[in-house]
Amino acid sequence: MRRRGMPGASRNSQQKVLLMGRSEAGKTSMRSIIFANYIASDTRRLGATIEVEQSNVRFLDNLVLNIWDCGGQDAFMDTFFTTQADILFSHVQVLIFVFDVQSSDVKKDLEVFQSCIETGILKHSKDAKIYCLIHKMDLIPKAQRDEVFTARRKELEFLSKPLQISCFATSIWDETLYNAWSTIMSLLIPNSGALTHNLKKFADHIDADEVLLFEKATFLVVAHHMRKEHSDPNRFEKISNIIKQFKLSCTKMQSTFTSIEIRNSSFAAYIDLFTSNMYIMVVTSDPAVCSDAVKMNINTAKQFFKELS
Repeated sequence: MRRRGMPGASRNSQQKVLLMGRSEAGKTSMRSIIFANYIASDTRRLGATIEVEQSNVRFLDNLVLNIWDCGGQDAFMDTFFTTQADILFSHVQVLIFVFDVQSSDVKKDLEVFQSCIETGILKHSKDAKIYCLIHKMDLIPKAQRDEVFTARRKELEFLSKPLQISCFATSIWDETLYNAWSTIMSLLIPNSGALTHNLKKFADHIDADEVLLFEKATFLVVAHHMRKEHSDPNRFEKISNIIKQFKLSCTKMQSTFTSIEIRNSSFAAYIDLFTSNMYIMVVTSDPAVCSDAVKMNINTAKQFFKELS
């Protein structure tokens, strides 16, 4: 097993995350996009994971993810469920199992998943949260995606009994990948409830339509509060994707992204570096709210949220 450590990780809340799935399901590609700032087209050059690659990833200041990216070749899978089961599946907080929706051997995929549940999680970490990502959904015709996803989700829920699972339809080519990982990460943050509660108070105080907090490195949504209904349920993840790509472009130009203001006749949006590990986005449609007032309120709230994160 290959390991990459991070000094001081033991002082933080740690979560052991197993990233599993058969070979070429897309596990390493999605990890690289979310945590290593790859763009989707660059993942084609990634090689297969050999055995297990461990890495510690800091998320905010109070959470360290101990990610075990497990190789999906059948020879490795056999050892995972036999000689390495005690080490691999002990003290797991989160299992993320990735399925290639167009796999040529769906039966084998399901058998491996069932072995993972029965031989690994139920015996060693029965309280672990389990997430199944039905991946590469962009390869399925749009009109068939809901039907395909629903059928696969029902199969997995049956195989997982008596454990509960959550399923997501994902692709590296759109916002669905950010949606899945934002949801997963928000549930792992130790003080997510306090962040959401105080974000609501902040949004009410400044009369904002919507306020979001993004983790600085990944730009995943960690908390949000909406005071005005919006027609697009995937807008957060679309924003994450767009801003992260913009940040990467700035880096290539040897520039640093700190803040941006977007304004038209319908709304104004402000994205600003909020704490050492979070960006904030404030959206308002009230033309009476001026930019300086929004920016002043953001600056006033920074210290309070810094202590929370």
